[in-house]
Amino acid sequence: MPITAEEQRFLDAVTLDAPWDLVTTFAGMHRWRPEDVNQAADIIVEKLRRHGIPVAVHTPDICLSVPLDAAVTAGGVRYRAKPPSSALSVPGGRTAPLVKLSANPKALRSYSRDIATLFGGSITSVEEAKRMVGGKIVIMQGFGNPALTSLIEEWGGVGLIAVNPGIDIHWGTCTTIWGSPDLHDLPRKPKIPVVAVNNPDGLKLMALAEAGGEATIMTEMLEGWFPQSIPVVSIPGTEEPDRFVLLHGHYDSWEVGVGDNATGDATMLEIARVLWAKRGELKRSVRIAWWPGHSTGRYAGSTWFTDAFAQDLDENCLAQINCDSPGCRWATSYHQTRAFSESAALATQAIRDVVPDADIRTMRPPQAGDYSFNNIGLPSFFMLSSTMPEALRKEKGYYDVSGCGANIAWHTENDTLEIADQDVLMTDMKIYLLSVLRIANAEALPFDWSATCDEFDATIAGYEKASQGAADLAPARAAVAGLRAALAGLEAAPLPARNAAVQDLSRILVPINYTREARFAHDPAFTVPPLPGLAVAAELPTLEAALQKPAQVELMRGQNRFVAALRAATRRVQQATGA
Repeated sequence: MPITAEEQRFLDAVTLDAPWDLVTTFAGMHRWRPEDVNQAADIIVEKLRRHGIPVAVHTPDICLSVPLDAAVTAGGVRYRAKPPSSALSVPGGRTAPLVKLSANPKALRSYSRDIATLFGGSITSVEEAKRMVGGKIVIMQGFGNPALTSLIEEWGGVGLIAVNPGIDIHWGTCTTIWGSPDLHDLPRKPKIPVVAVNNPDGLKLMALAEAGGEATIMTEMLEGWFPQSIPVVSIPGTEEPDRFVLLHGHYDSWEVGVGDNATGDATMLEIARVLWAKRGELKRSVRIAWWPGHSTGRYAGSTWFTDAFAQDLDENCLAQINCDSPGCRWATSYHQTRAFSESAALATQAIRDVVPDADIRTMRPPQAGDYSFNNIGLPSFFMLSSTMPEALRKEKGYYDVSGCGANIAWHTENDTLEIADQDVLMTDMKIYLLSVLRIANAEALPFDWSATCDEFDATIAGYEKASQGAADLAPARAAVAGLRAALAGLEAAPLPARNAAVQDLSRILVPINYTREARFAHDPAFTVPPLPGLAVAAELPTLEAALQKPAQVELMRGQNRFVAALRAATRRVQQATGA
């Protein structure tokens, strides 16, 4: 759809003055220790108020794990290292024999806990892994991510050294706990020290491991509950002020974090400025939130907000839009755009209307970012923003990273002002603004649940094929067909009834597709397969005989959950259409 005259007035109001001022300010300050993070929040608040924008500041206590120091000592040499947040703090060091594991090169950033995915056949069973790893410090290529850390710990490993792909060492996290822990989460806090080293040092350590050497890992962490500021701007709509779109991103960063995420903070500042100035033209409300605790709290800021305002989000939030790493150098492609199926057309069209010749592809968001709203069931899109064209990334010899527009300065001390690009930032700000407007000002909410049915059908077919005849998913297929048939009449329903049904469908269908835990809880921070209740069907041919019956029980229960949800969704649509 072409940009309307009304939308163009909003886009024409976007300038670089306020956002670039924030980018350059944040380029001069670290934002990862608790006191620095709060200082950064004060700057955001001051800049908002300078433009006359009211802002609420929440100050919850959230659980953080802040790296202070780390090193690996082996063969009489001390190697520089960085500990990911939530690694076990061992200031006195832990010494053990080294064992090298061979990683699947295609899974260096994977959050999967699947052995075949992570190790590509070099390890074939849990029993083999335990024999290899027990009592040893594991060293392997990749990043010390949550899924891998939890597996090494389960297998009896006493430490993990992640060998990063390049000359720099990347900051990260290693806990599967999403946000601040509750009593159920606490046992999953990592119980082993984890560090990352650069590739040249890692090659030396891997050679030492192959020679039967040992190493000492030292980590020192600052951990506890800290008051952290969460600025939130609420811009009221004129027709449905209770209903709102949530635009959000993190303002804490590793080092000065220009591309991840000062540019995102600046984007949200500018959108707040434009929307506040033109608030009389908004039909529905927009809330914009800046999160702490993304880097050192595993999304603790957004998780606190989700928990504290769960009922309001459940009743009134139309969608969440995540703003991370826009406006980065050379990032002119959109071929890695994250979006739920029901939101993909909206995201794609907004990009296409701002950048007509863009390379756009949407994909399922991973269990990452500040997607702390899946268990409530919000339609969602964007996570990382524009990125480098794949050909250019390969030409530069850059390995794959999770932000900064594919610049390998991501999560390093090199993510400085040169990573930001004013022209790309201007483009991305307009894309985000247009996306927000097309929900806030839409007559009919622009979420396509038929596309979600398409995804469900494809997922079910894939699981049936992988099961090699061992799984009967006919009830699931029939449930999708029933919902699809009901949706055919939704467009003709009265607009208020149609919009209410579209919103209610998200509360049913998003959790069934993205979560295992109950609504208002939070799933662990590792990969959730599509329709997780049915995913065991694909494993049936590879499970040993003793696990076949329990797996069939799990599948039966998962299919019951799915069918019940789809039937509830169908009834909700029929209620709206009078069928």
